[in-house]
Amino acid sequence: MSKPPTIPIPTPATAFFVEWKGIIHAGFRECTGLASSQNAQEYREGTDPPTMRKIPGLVSYGNITLKRGTTNNDELWQWRKSIMEGNMERRDISIVLLDSVGQEKIRWNLVHCWPTSWTAPDFNATSDDMAVESVELVHEGIIVDAWK
Repeated sequence: MSKPPTIPIPTPATAFFVEWKGIIHAGFRECTGLASSQNAQEYREGTDPPTMRKIPGLVSYGNITLKRGTTNNDELWQWRKSIMEGNMERRDISIVLLDSVGQEKIRWNLVHCWPTSWTAPDFNATSDDMAVESVELVHEGIIVDAWK
């Protein structure tokens, strides 16, 4: 008699941290854009049947947007400023999803990241919203350490 399949339990997307240079930067409230895609190239030789073949094209990766409450930590701005001044400092960054008890569930390692844009918070004197800054990172690849 075979065992029934285990039912996977989805992990909430509310507990995560971002890490670079071996330091955990846990103060981000949002991370979007973790994506990979690949175009299909069409190809046909004269002796092929009258249909097109689909051949894998180049891989591309989505830009990562990180948002956090503005604090006295200006590291993101300093990194962006350095890039604008021509100092191309690329960093390898990890985005780590935690399970409900705070254990690492999945780690996505992003290769050769650099900030392509930084956005200051919006201001509104009639709102009680937090001041949130965002940075958009480009990268050249995703490596998944473990999918636990």
